[in-house]
Amino acid sequence: MAGREDGNRQRAAQAGTDPAWAEELLEHLRPAGRDVRRVVAWLAGTVGATVALQDAAGNLIAGNRLPLDEGLVADITAGRIASAAWESRERHLRLVRVEHPSHACVLAVSRQDPFDRRSSGVVTHTAQVIELLLTASESTAAGQRLRRATSDLRLAILQLLMVEDTIAARRVAAGLWPGLLDAETACVYVVESAPDVRDRVAEECLDSTREDALVVRCPAMDGHVIVVGPRETTGDALRSLVGRHPDLFLGGSVRQSLAQTATAYGQAVSALAVAHFRPDKTAVYAERTHPERLMDPVALRGWTSRVLRPLDTLPHHTRAELLATTRLGLEFTAVNAAKVLGVSRNTVRARMERVEALLGTDFADLTVRAVVHLALNTRIGLPDAPSDGAGEPDLRLADLLSGPAVRTWGQDLLGRLDADARNPRRTLRTWIAVGGNAERAAQALGVHAQTVREHVRSAEPVLERQLLAAGTDLYEVVLAHLTVGDLDLPVLRSPA
Repeated sequence: MAGREDGNRQRAAQAGTDPAWAEELLEHLRPAGRDVRRVVAWLAGTVGATVALQDAAGNLIAGNRLPLDEGLVADITAGRIASAAWESRERHLRLVRVEHPSHACVLAVSRQDPFDRRSSGVVTHTAQVIELLLTASESTAAGQRLRRATSDLRLAILQLLMVEDTIAARRVAAGLWPGLLDAETACVYVVESAPDVRDRVAEECLDSTREDALVVRCPAMDGHVIVVGPRETTGDALRSLVGRHPDLFLGGSVRQSLAQTATAYGQAVSALAVAHFRPDKTAVYAERTHPERLMDPVALRGWTSRVLRPLDTLPHHTRAELLATTRLGLEFTAVNAAKVLGVSRNTVRARMERVEALLGTDFADLTVRAVVHLALNTRIGLPDAPSDGAGEPDLRLADLLSGPAVRTWGQDLLGRLDADARNPRRTLRTWIAVGGNAERAAQALGVHAQTVREHVRSAEPVLERQLLAAGTDLYEVVLAHLTVGDLDLPVLRSPA
């Protein structure tokens, strides 16, 4: 007995003077080392045992499976006992209850040698560390699920705004962000960052705007964060954010009605391209002279109603869906439009093909796309009711584009290219005529396709418009060619 007591005192002294295992265990609580599987593996190596962590249903969470008495495990997980020990000649087993936020688990440790004071202490303290890690993991997972659900909800609101369903967007937003969309108008901003830091940037956008704006991770562009800001202070907050980070850029729209969120988004993307060349890395869409503003407004509205009249035979919700999808499909690629709308790209293409059939035209033709884009943008300002054509001027597209003001605008815009000896104006005209295809334009001009791309790219800063990406900028340049007669007017087989 004396010898046994001396041995116990010696082992106790060793446990008290050898804190290395405790320091190692605490290392697993550091943010970089929080992994239950690593803790279980560490326990197995430290006490020379086989270790299993399992839940009440017998599912193995970490370690290696052990043959355990189901009744004993049930007593521990149910809370009837906190721990248990069992031994035989071949092995010694310890079972310890481990609390979990949603259910209890059992930490089972099996070894050939009896459990001394040191190994028992290691098991007990390891069980406490595992409890902390499981609780933290559950809290982290719950927080991630909440953030993901909130992010999905913000995206759904943006998608409703993109298709002009402001009533549904306000109804969805009211539950979590009361008053967020009470304003009739808003500015849209796009913050660009490296894709790997976008989540952090989105959180900083939320903090900077104090959640008084709709902040959405763009579903189409991995490095973009879209911000719909009804408040006047949103722009200043985002500019301050960009100023603090050298790798961020900001593009903003002019103030638009909520129903024109898609238009405002296109303006913000256009401004973002300019921001890359600004010292402060920010830009707001310039309210330049647009061709539709130089046309007789009454005649333009009448022509628009006649062009889109084939869609008036459709049910209201179907017509609105086709109009909204086509507007986005003409502004962006089908893939990106699908991501923004939350539908498949095949759905976008099917809807646009239906509009093509109704209008009797082909969207592969850039002149057609530009003309229909003009009609769809004009349609936003018209009463949302089918037109019977009564009182509408019987104007053709040629009449709209032949006015002196719009012709002068087209000549001035394209005239900027005349000073370039490479004749990029001819290249641009040919490129548009073949649907924006560089290879086909190169064959027609007898040059290399890369030369075509270089000419088109060099025309962008001169015209102050993006040309290689489909959208408003390109369609305005196409309309300029139509006004001066450099391209043939497209044929629409509808009543227009």
